[in-house]
Amino acid sequence: MDQSSNEASTIAPPPIATNLATKVRNLIVVSVAVGLAVLLVLGIRTQTPAASLETLAADSTPLETALVNGKPSLVEFYANWCTSCQAMAGDMAELRTTYGDQVNFVMLNVDNTKWLPEMLHYRVDGIPHFVYLDPAGAAISTAIGEQPQTIIASNLDALVVGTDLPYQTALGQTSTLESPQGAVITPRNDDPRSHGAQVVVD
Repeated sequence: MDQSSNEASTIAPPPIATNLATKVRNLIVVSVAVGLAVLLVLGIRTQTPAASLETLAADSTPLETALVNGKPSLVEFYANWCTSCQAMAGDMAELRTTYGDQVNFVMLNVDNTKWLPEMLHYRVDGIPHFVYLDPAGAAISTAIGEQPQTIIASNLDALVVGTDLPYQTALGQTSTLESPQGAVITPRNDDPRSHGAQVVVD
């Protein structure tokens, strides 16, 4: 008998324990992969889509209705290009879910010249620009720029029960508002908001 045939006869098949360990390891890897895939699919399906300004505006209460329906209102002057407005869209959607039965949420796009009289009336010179209205439609407070959700929620709580708003005339990060058609924006020297400007119709 030659040496090569002698060596071949001494090589034993792999032990059963090694085969079993490999099969268990492979089964665990496959199980984890399937589990992660299922979680990923469920996570994608249950994740709520990000709120968009267009969706919020389409679902908002018309200003004409808000002024006469006897509920307090939060009016937001915004624009689709406004990064500060976009940043707040998710918070505004959550607030609308919480307070929508008690408060009108009104959105007025500053790029629509239809709202120029309201922009002049509420002195909108930066966006987002929020105006809190009492149930009779009278303005009781404003907030300009990005606002924390907790501050708006506190103001809405007070608005609903008819008490003084805890945060009045709040200022935050804004997007610069360009001149509406048919109007000239000039610096406002008497306003403590140094970023402000006054809209004057020609």
